[in-house]
Amino acid sequence: MRYSTQIRPISYLKANAAEVLQELTDQRQPMVITQNGVAKAVIQDVASYEQTQETLALLKILALGNQQVARGRARPLADVAKRVRAKLATED
Repeated sequence: MRYSTQIRPISYLKANAAEVLQELTDQRQPMVITQNGVAKAVIQDVASYEQTQETLALLKILALGNQQVARGRARPLADVAKRVRAKLATED
Protein backbone atom coordinates (compact mmCIF):
# COMPACT_ATOMS: atom_id res chain seq x y z
CA MET A 1 0.00 0.00 0.00
CA ARG A 2 1.33 3.39 -0.91
CA TYR A 3 0.33 6.08 1.54
CA SER A 4 1.74 8.77 -0.75
CA THR A 5 -1.35 8.48 -2.94
CA GLN A 6 -3.65 8.72 0.07
CA ILE A 7 -2.49 12.02 1.57
CA ARG A 8 -4.93 14.93 1.62
CA PRO A 9 -4.90 18.32 3.32
CA ILE A 10 -7.60 19.04 5.88
CA SER A 11 -9.08 21.63 3.53
CA TYR A 12 -9.76 18.84 1.00
CA LEU A 13 -11.51 16.82 3.69
CA LYS A 14 -13.65 19.81 4.68
CA ALA A 15 -14.63 20.60 1.09
CA ASN A 16 -15.18 16.99 -0.03
CA ALA A 17 -16.29 15.07 3.04
CA ALA A 18 -18.92 12.94 1.28
CA GLU A 19 -16.52 12.04 -1.54
CA VAL A 20 -13.77 11.19 0.96
CA LEU A 21 -16.11 8.86 2.83
CA GLN A 22 -17.12 7.17 -0.41
CA GLU A 23 -13.46 6.80 -1.44
CA LEU A 24 -12.58 5.27 1.92
CA THR A 25 -15.45 2.79 1.61
CA ASP A 26 -14.66 1.88 -2.00
CA GLN A 27 -10.89 1.60 -1.74
CA ARG A 28 -10.64 0.35 1.86
CA GLN A 29 -7.36 2.22 2.18
CA PRO A 30 -6.57 4.62 5.03
CA MET A 31 -6.15 8.30 4.23
CA VAL A 32 -3.58 10.58 5.88
CA ILE A 33 -4.89 14.06 6.67
CA THR A 34 -2.38 16.89 6.88
CA GLN A 35 -2.56 20.29 8.50
CA ASN A 36 -0.03 22.92 7.50
CA GLY A 37 1.86 20.22 5.62
CA VAL A 38 2.22 17.95 8.65
CA ALA A 39 0.47 14.59 8.98
CA LYS A 40 -2.08 14.96 11.78
CA ALA A 41 -4.58 12.11 11.41
CA VAL A 42 -5.35 8.87 9.63
CA ILE A 43 -8.93 8.03 8.71
CA GLN A 44 -10.32 4.76 7.45
CA ASP A 45 -13.64 3.07 6.74
CA VAL A 46 -15.44 1.26 9.55
CA ALA A 47 -15.04 -2.24 8.06
CA SER A 48 -11.27 -1.81 7.81
CA TYR A 49 -11.14 -0.42 11.35
CA GLU A 50 -13.09 -3.39 12.72
CA GLN A 51 -10.83 -5.81 10.86
CA THR A 52 -7.76 -4.09 12.29
CA GLN A 53 -9.18 -4.27 15.82
CA GLU A 54 -9.94 -8.00 15.44
CA THR A 55 -6.41 -8.62 14.16
CA LEU A 56 -4.92 -6.71 17.10
CA ALA A 57 -7.05 -8.72 19.54
CA LEU A 58 -5.80 -11.99 18.05
CA LEU A 59 -2.21 -10.77 18.22
CA LYS A 60 -2.71 -9.89 21.91
CA ILE A 61 -4.04 -13.38 22.59
CA LEU A 62 -1.02 -14.91 20.84
CA ALA A 63 1.37 -12.68 22.79
CA LEU A 64 -0.28 -13.64 26.09
CA GLY A 65 -0.05 -17.31 25.14
CA ASN A 66 3.63 -16.94 24.31
CA GLN A 67 4.22 -15.26 27.67
CA GLN A 68 2.51 -18.13 29.48
CA VAL A 69 4.61 -20.68 27.59
CA ALA A 70 7.77 -18.74 28.46
CA ARG A 71 6.76 -18.77 32.13
CA GLY A 72 6.18 -22.51 32.05
CA ARG A 73 2.43 -22.17 32.50
CA ALA A 74 1.56 -24.32 29.46
CA ARG A 75 0.41 -27.92 29.54
CA PRO A 76 0.48 -30.53 26.78
CA LEU A 77 -2.88 -30.86 25.03
CA ALA A 78 -3.09 -34.58 25.84
CA ASP A 79 -2.83 -33.81 29.58
CA VAL A 80 -5.52 -31.14 29.41
CA ALA A 81 -7.84 -33.40 27.38
CA LYS A 82 -7.35 -36.22 29.89
CA ARG A 83 -8.18 -33.88 32.78
CA VAL A 84 -11.30 -32.55 31.07
CA ARG A 85 -12.52 -36.07 30.24
CA ALA A 86 -11.97 -37.16 33.83
CA LYS A 87 -13.88 -34.16 35.15
CA LEU A 88 -16.74 -34.74 32.75
CA ALA A 89 -16.90 -38.40 33.76
CA THR A 90 -17.27 -37.49 37.44
CA GLU A 91 -20.08 -35.01 36.70
CA ASP A 92 -22.32 -37.66 35.10
